[in-house]
Amino acid sequence: MSNEFSLSAETRDDTGKGASRRLRRTESRVPAIVYGGKSEPQKISLEFKELVKALENEAFYSHILTIDVAGKKEQAILRDLQRHPSKGFPLHADFQRVDKTHKIHMSVPVHFINEDKCVGVKNSGGEIQHNTAEVEVTCLPQNLPEFIEVDMAEVEMDQVIHLSDLKLPKGVELVQLSHDHDLPIVAVHKPKVRGGDDAAAEGEEEAGSEE
Repeated sequence: MSNEFSLSAETRDDTGKGASRRLRRTESRVPAIVYGGKSEPQKISLEFKELVKALENEAFYSHILTIDVAGKKEQAILRDLQRHPSKGFPLHADFQRVDKTHKIHMSVPVHFINEDKCVGVKNSGGEIQHNTAEVEVTCLPQNLPEFIEVDMAEVEMDQVIHLSDLKLPKGVELVQLSHDHDLPIVAVHKPKVRGGDDAAAEGEEEAGSEE
C-alpha cells in the first residue's frame, strides 16, 4: 500500500448532540469514536480540516490508518462516516481497531484500466457496462489492498467479467464468492438503440394514414 494516513486525535468527555454541535462549531473539530479489540471504546475528536483532506483520497476508505491519541498510536480502519445531508461535510466518524492476527472485512474500490483500448469497443462498437464500483474482501490487515484492478484491454463484445475472474492479491478473498455469489462486475454489450425503433414506427404510421 503506497499511501499512509495518520490522524491526530484528542480525547473528549462530553457526549450528546449538543456537545457534538459545540465541538464542531466552536473548535472546528469532528467527534469520533475508536472501538474494538481488547480496549474499551474511546471517544475522540479530530481536526476538521485534517479529516476533510484525508477523505478526499479514495485510499483513505480502504486503508489501515494510524490514529494518534495523545501520543498513543492505534491501528484502525474507518468503519462508518456520517455526513451533513446537504453540505456533505463530516459530522461523526467510527473507527475500528485492528491487529495483525485477525482478519477484517472491508469494501475495496474496483479500478477499471485500459477502457480506451478495449477490443470489444474499438473493434465491435460495444459499450462498457459497469455493474459495481467496489467489492467486499476479507483478509489480514497487512494484506488489505487499496483497490482491485480490472484490465479491460482484451474484453470482447458480449463478454462478462465475474467476481471469479478477478486477480486478487495474496491472502485476499472475496466475501461474495465464499457464499457462492459469483456476481458480474463489468461487461461489453451492443449499444442500446434509444428512440430509433419508436421513430421508425411513428414514420410508418404516418405513411399509412396518408394512404
